[in-house]
Amino acid sequence: MKKNTSKRYKKLLEASKDKKIENIDEAIKKIKKNCTAKFDESIDVSFFLNLKNKKEEATLRTVVNLPNGNGKKVKVAVLCEESKVKEAKDAGAEIAGADNLIEDINKGKINFDKLISTPTMMPKMGKLGKILGPKGLMPNPKLGTVTSDIKNAVKLLKAGQIEIKNDPDGNIAASIGKKSFSDNKLKENFNTFKQTILKEKPSLIKGDYILSAFLTSTMGVSCKLKIEK
Repeated sequence: MKKNTSKRYKKLLEASKDKKIENIDEAIKKIKKNCTAKFDESIDVSFFLNLKNKKEEATLRTVVNLPNGNGKKVKVAVLCEESKVKEAKDAGAEIAGADNLIEDINKGKINFDKLISTPTMMPKMGKLGKILGPKGLMPNPKLGTVTSDIKNAVKLLKAGQIEIKNDPDGNIAASIGKKSFSDNKLKENFNTFKQTILKEKPSLIKGDYILSAFLTSTMGVSCKLKIEK
C-alpha cells in the first residue's frame, strides 16, 4: 500500500535534506522551527549505544531526573498501608490504597501511569506481576518505586523523573520536553539525559559508547547530533 505523505511533512523533508550534523544548540533551534503541527509537539531524543558484546549483551535500565520535566502529566498510584494513604495523597498521588488497590489492578482497573509500593506491601505484589510487568508498571527498588519515602518518590515522578531502558539493538529514547520549552530548558534536559547514560556505562563496554544520537519532534523530521567527546 502506498503511504500518503502530507504536504506539511514534505516541506519539512525538503528543508532538512542537507543532513547536516548539528550541535545540540543548533539542533534545538532547527527542530523547534520545524514544529509546524497545531499542538505543542514533544521534543524527543534517541541514542544508539554500543550495548552489544560478543559474549553477552549489556543492558541499561535506570531513571533520569529531568531538571525541567518533560511537559507530560503523570498520574501516580501508591500501594501502601492504610495508615499511609493520607500521606501518599498529600504528596500528590492521585490514587493510594492497600488491598483495595490490589483488587482493582487484578480487575484490570489500571488508571495510573506509575506505581509506587512500600516495602511492606511488596509480598502482596507477586500475583500482579503478570499484569503489571508487560505494562512496565511493576515497582522496582532500583528505580526508586519501592520505597518507604513516599513523599520523595511521588515528588520525583511528578517533577519529571523518567525511566529509560535500551531495546535489543541498543537504542534508547525518551521525550525531553515540549516545543513550548525554552531552548535552555531543553538543553539542560538533554545534557542531564546524556550524562545519566554515560554514568551508567557498563564496565564490559570498551571504546565508543554513544554511537549516534538524534533529536526530533512528534510530527517533525529528525536531526543528527554531534557527539561531544
